[in-house]
Amino acid sequence: MSIMRLHAEAEGVDGTTAIVALLRDLVHETTGQFFDDSRLGQLMDKLKPLVLARGFRSALDYYYLLKYDTDAADEWARVLDALAVPETYFWREIDQIQALVNVVVPEQVKALDGRPLRIWSMPCASGEEPLTLAIALDEAGWFERAPIEIHGSDASGAGIAKARGGLYRERAFRNLPPDLKEKYFTRCGGEWQVAPALHRRVTWSTVNVMERAAAAPRARVPIVLCRNLFIYFSEKSIRQTVELFAEHMSSPGYLCVGASESLLRIPSAFQLDEIGGAFMYVLPSRA
Repeated sequence: MSIMRLHAEAEGVDGTTAIVALLRDLVHETTGQFFDDSRLGQLMDKLKPLVLARGFRSALDYYYLLKYDTDAADEWARVLDALAVPETYFWREIDQIQALVNVVVPEQVKALDGRPLRIWSMPCASGEEPLTLAIALDEAGWFERAPIEIHGSDASGAGIAKARGGLYRERAFRNLPPDLKEKYFTRCGGEWQVAPALHRRVTWSTVNVMERAAAAPRARVPIVLCRNLFIYFSEKSIRQTVELFAEHMSSPGYLCVGASESLLRIPSAFQLDEIGGAFMYVLPSRA
């Protein structure tokens, strides 16, 4: 591949293809997200404001900061915010959530015999997915019948801050039935505030799934929603994440991925199954 100047240089950052490729590989290793050669310019566009904010004129200086500096952890938090894809909304791919509520949750509640049922939603972006699950569970009366804990995590601290705030703009409700919007949200200026009683059903944390020490404790649950993450991951990153789930989830375990995602090319302990009219990956009971 020939050395060429990327678009970022025209706006004040010296970034050759070779340098940005170094950054790309470091980002891949740390976050799981992968930018192929055709998307190096897109990666640089996302990181360029951070490079300039540090007073750097070369992407190589930023690479050295992320790779070696004692301040790297704080800077990685900014990188993860910059790389976050905030596209999400309530009632997204609802068939899978309804299958969880109608089939998996009853089975799990019975098997747990009074112990809490814990569910992890990751990545949860600004919180629409775990709150959708909470609405569906509440509508089915499950919170009155069993102790259920929902946890939402995302690698982006900015996304989790928004989730904790519980305020959403109109676009987030494009799939949510109007009666549920009126029941669980209150207009607050140009936004909608989630009802406190529902909001309290979900706890939040900033977790990068590629950091095993942080992700493993959250993965010790029977149900994981990991939807629309793997479309940004390399096959290697997907395999590492699925292995983490297989190692730490209780069994039987239920892993939900996005409708456009598949694990069929990834060797794992999970088996694809149709449950309640939706597809999930099931971790069989261990002997």
